[in-house]
Amino acid sequence: MIQARKLFLSLFLWIVGILFTVLLYFVMLAVVILLFPFDRKRKVAHAQCYWWSSILTNINPFWKIRVSGLGNIDKRKTYVIVSNHQSLADILLMYRIKTQFKWVAKESLFRVPFIGWCLSFSRHIKLARGEFSSIKKIYREAAGWLKKDMSVLFFPEGTRSLTSRMNEFQNGAFKLAIKEKRPILPIVLSGTGDLIPKGGRLFSTHILCTLKVLPPVETSSLTDADFEKLKNTTRSMMEDVTARAADTFANA
Repeated sequence: MIQARKLFLSLFLWIVGILFTVLLYFVMLAVVILLFPFDRKRKVAHAQCYWWSSILTNINPFWKIRVSGLGNIDKRKTYVIVSNHQSLADILLMYRIKTQFKWVAKESLFRVPFIGWCLSFSRHIKLARGEFSSIKKIYREAAGWLKKDMSVLFFPEGTRSLTSRMNEFQNGAFKLAIKEKRPILPIVLSGTGDLIPKGGRLFSTHILCTLKVLPPVETSSLTDADFEKLKNTTRSMMEDVTARAADTFANA
């Protein structure tokens, strides 16, 4: 009975999710065409994902979504945003911060019908896994966006974690933040790995997901040699939050 309910709920959520994603695609297409000469950074197109995210994260009465720390975001500043990564739901939930940024996302995601096309409309950054030339290219592209006062978002683990513990962080985002003198904005996601487990298709029925924006870490006084210190400081901040979140979920 429980499995049948989960199957029915998952089917309903996938259908609704697909329908709203198709709608998002056509809305973004219209926005890009109409505002092409005036919105070269695709800010208006990106902002369409805010209502899409709100609808899809609120439609399930069994899901509890808690977003906190939004006061740590200064909309007048440009950040190198770093977040842990647990599932595909991270992308959906991240738009709840209602902030302009460009994702660094794997190239295969851009080929997914509708959602991938929406990523292309918003001019997010494609990463071809395993290609050194692609890695160099994405950092050049990310630096270009930062110079244009557009924040860039990285998942420094490089791939999704299968547990609540974070994988080791890669260096690129932290080297870039120091080079471009932009603060790191850490974001911690919890519970999304249970929402859509890696490789799974069934949604869980009773889930608490949290997104917490931490205080920015300044880089203005750091040199290129300080990237390791910056990486470890940021990871330590994020680990403290994930540990507290794990205790909260265990006692829920």
